[in-house]
Amino acid sequence: MLTHGAVRGSFSAFVRASCRPVITGMDNVPSDGGFIVASNHLSFLDSVLIQSLFPRQVSFFAKSEYFTGTGLRGHAMRMFFESVGSVPVERQKQSASVEALYELGRIASDGFGVGIYPEGTRSRDGRLYRGKNGVGWLALATGLPVVPVGLVGTEKLQAADSHSIRPSRFEMHVGAPLRFEHLGPKHPLPVRREATGRVMDAVAAMSGQERAEGYNAPPRSHDRG
Repeated sequence: MLTHGAVRGSFSAFVRASCRPVITGMDNVPSDGGFIVASNHLSFLDSVLIQSLFPRQVSFFAKSEYFTGTGLRGHAMRMFFESVGSVPVERQKQSASVEALYELGRIASDGFGVGIYPEGTRSRDGRLYRGKNGVGWLALATGLPVVPVGLVGTEKLQAADSHSIRPSRFEMHVGAPLRFEHLGPKHPLPVRREATGRVMDAVAAMSGQERAEGYNAPPRSHDRG
């Protein structure tokens, strides 16, 4: 029976061997205590790439369907997502985004790493979209360091309408942690927006993407996001 650590390690070894990724700045990941990873989002695989390659476990939310499958395939999928630190969330619930933020805050405050995509969903044209204020809320509510991540080329690994993975070289750049005042969950909106802006500037510096002025459109119903 494979342990979660063995599954995560095996996937990390597979990615490194097959994709030969360019990885920089991993020494910026805090060695202890809770932290928040804020990344750009280009591919369905971004979360598991961060989760498998980071030196510490990072919890991202994943669709609850990945944890409820039956049979051998369902068990394997559940084992994989649990091993990399994914947490199930029911996206169809109207309150899911608010509940997710509070749950991420709880996990991070307990001393673990959590991940968030400030854009909300993946970019389909390669541009970096305006960050939503959830990342600013999370930073100020917890007072924990935010580690900016810039991914380059991960969209080549899996087409939006495909379930197959095509090994391809990509880059993962990790920036110096950003630190914010610990204001708790209730704080002024302008401060939250300022924090979000700082995070997005740092992510842009890591990813080198062209900036889009507006927010990214939500995924279509048949799109995995």
